[in-house]
Amino acid sequence: MINLKDRRRFMLAALPVLFSPGLAHAENVLNSGDTAWMLTSTALVLFMTIPGLSLFYAGMVRTKNVLSVLMQCFAITALMTIIWTIYGYSLSFTDGGGLNDWIGGMENLFLMGIGVDSLRGTIPTTVFVIFQMTFAIITPALIVGAFAERMKFSSMLVFLTLWITIVYAPVCHWAWGGGWMGAKGVLDFAGGTVVHINAGIAGLVAALVLGKRKGYPTMHMAPHNLPLTVTGAGMLWVGWFGFNAGSELAADGTAGMAMAVTQIATATAAFVWMLMEWMRHGKPSALGIVTGAVGGLVAITPASGYVGPIGALAIGGAAGIFCFLGATTLKRRMGYDDSLDAFGVHGIGGIIGAILTGVFAAKEFGGKGFASGIETMGHQLTVQIFGVLATTVYCALATFIILKIVGAIMGLRVDDEQETMGLDISLHDERGYNL
Repeated sequence: MINLKDRRRFMLAALPVLFSPGLAHAENVLNSGDTAWMLTSTALVLFMTIPGLSLFYAGMVRTKNVLSVLMQCFAITALMTIIWTIYGYSLSFTDGGGLNDWIGGMENLFLMGIGVDSLRGTIPTTVFVIFQMTFAIITPALIVGAFAERMKFSSMLVFLTLWITIVYAPVCHWAWGGGWMGAKGVLDFAGGTVVHINAGIAGLVAALVLGKRKGYPTMHMAPHNLPLTVTGAGMLWVGWFGFNAGSELAADGTAGMAMAVTQIATATAAFVWMLMEWMRHGKPSALGIVTGAVGGLVAITPASGYVGPIGALAIGGAAGIFCFLGATTLKRRMGYDDSLDAFGVHGIGGIIGAILTGVFAAKEFGGKGFASGIETMGHQLTVQIFGVLATTVYCALATFIILKIVGAIMGLRVDDEQETMGLDISLHDERGYNL
């Protein structure tokens, strides 16, 4: 029988083993701390779409369309959950055999083969599946901002079903599922290419194909409820910690740094956008500062697991400048009607962040050292630019073809009478406000 003194000596000897990082994060060994963090992160990312993005977008449209945007975000959440369960996860994250560089396989259709005891690293596979599902939910929801107030609800559902299948799932596999982009060394920690460039480019193409809203740009189309938009932006900011820090899939130092740089870049972008607007228009606006914050969140997303505070300040500052110019000067000069600046914020922010990851991941800037030295940094920068271009070209072409097919079969836009009446009444027979 072990006496008290021997028992104490045994426990002290075991402490280093119990708290060893190697054991805590050993592959295929469940870690309760990592699991708890990923459960929280999953809820945070879903919180970004409903209610965060829903309110952010709803406040920026006109009164007659507020419910249509909320309805779109909720319907997308339901639809993408079903698609991800049936085949989306399998196409994105399983081995595609001879086509593995381009698309995943069919072994996890209907999530077959994933049980209670299945593990993905140190967390249950089910948690990983649902965490990634929340990314597949918010990405098509972001596109809504580009065609708000003019697309038919039925056409939107068909378009986004095809889009998640033909565009999102392959690009997700390229970057995160074992495909060619990850193998080539493109760095995308939490979705610069997969989520934001994809959504931003698709939004721009949709805005161009559908055409401008009736009366744009001569008619004043001011946001109807900015408190909703500011509230939604605050929810996005909070939820984004799950988006970025959760992408580490562990409760460790990288997740902590990802959270830190997310905060720094977001605040910097918000402040820089505010200053840009103040200098140009003489007054800072609430809409401007929250849009700048979202631009910062977008830009730091691909870099969040690789850069340090210096990189966060630089990326946030660049996002504040270039997203402001994209959402104002570029849109005005090119004349397209990106209703809620999906391309100006997500497309441009994603491109800026993805490219600058190749610079600020360097050890010289406090990064993790994936790009150290001028020669290596130049190589990584080239790889990042190639990843941006590949995603942009593929997404643009595929989105254009999908929209043209859907438009030819069932039409894309509501008619003039429905648009004038507003989508709340004409498509859903409801009003957002009964005043």
